[in-house]
Amino acid sequence: MNSYQSVPGQRASIKGRGSRANITHRFSERTVQVDPGFLESERESAGSDDTSPESLPGTRIIPVHAKSVVTRNQSPDIGFNFSINPYQGCEHGCAYCFARPTHAFHDLSPGLDFETVIMAKVNAAERLAETLSSPRWRCEPIAVGVNTDAYQPAERELAITRGILEACLAWRQPLVLITKSALVLRDTDLLAQLAARRLVSVRVSVTTLDNALKRKLEPRTAGPGARLRIISTLADAGIPVGAMVAPVIPRINDDEMEHILAAVAARGASAASYVLLRLPHEVEPLFRDWLTVHYPGRAKAVMAIVESCHGGRAYRSAFHARMRGAGPFADLLAHRFLVARRRLGLARQMADLDTTAFRRDGGRQRTLGF
Repeated sequence: MNSYQSVPGQRASIKGRGSRANITHRFSERTVQVDPGFLESERESAGSDDTSPESLPGTRIIPVHAKSVVTRNQSPDIGFNFSINPYQGCEHGCAYCFARPTHAFHDLSPGLDFETVIMAKVNAAERLAETLSSPRWRCEPIAVGVNTDAYQPAERELAITRGILEACLAWRQPLVLITKSALVLRDTDLLAQLAARRLVSVRVSVTTLDNALKRKLEPRTAGPGARLRIISTLADAGIPVGAMVAPVIPRINDDEMEHILAAVAARGASAASYVLLRLPHEVEPLFRDWLTVHYPGRAKAVMAIVESCHGGRAYRSAFHARMRGAGPFADLLAHRFLVARRRLGLARQMADLDTTAFRRDGGRQRTLGF
């Protein structure tokens, strides 16, 4: 049974965080309570003079030397076979994040730990180069940033994702980037070079156009206006860019779908997709708690609709159904999306990426610091 362990002195929510406490994960045989002394030391190490509860806890980055970074996808309802996640955990703190349960494999909580204890694969570019140089590698697109955002705050200094882009350019390896961070624009130079060779496309997640909702739901992400600027800037640079309305949450942001699609189309997005809210494992109690804090009057109605889409449960993990759901609400949502996408010219497919230009020796460009 998952349960919250509250931080002593904590308020109803923590500024800049999507969850307000840690939750006992499904593999845990013990209950973990955050030590307020640890939180205080985290605040001091971050150099903050603010002793208010909102400033706690700080973020801890753990350098990880990975043995490999390219992961094979085992899910038949996802449109790629390989992926790279430069970071485990995500400081963006999205309340709904389906990747939160992965922290349990490290005996960390999917709650605050997921947002504050970030594992950074500092040798990712080197390991990718090894994979691409191997005679066993058969070139096909790699998705980057599927579970956790490859452009979360730590990337600003660590530049792990930029190193991955450099390796992909040297080896002529195609990739798909998924992000909701304006930091991606830092790498417009590399993305433009990759795009000129049909080696990259970018998907920008646009969850809401409401800044107030964004601050509650996705506290450390780029605002709606910034995400629209990402799309327009990348499109103007000749970089194929699409939008993802993800997740769609009943009674929270589902009424925005058509508005979001119109906004991204006007900024140059060439395609769009959507995903219904997913609540696997510990995400369910975490999201329920978020609802009681921010939308107590809607909480029961939201969950009732979610459950109606998953056979009476908060989540059904069956392939091909988990992303869309079933039932009257899910069917209506799908119809609305298809009509709006077609009307706005977002129904076309993103251009195929080129796998024929792949160079196993990386063009002998081994000066990238690998």
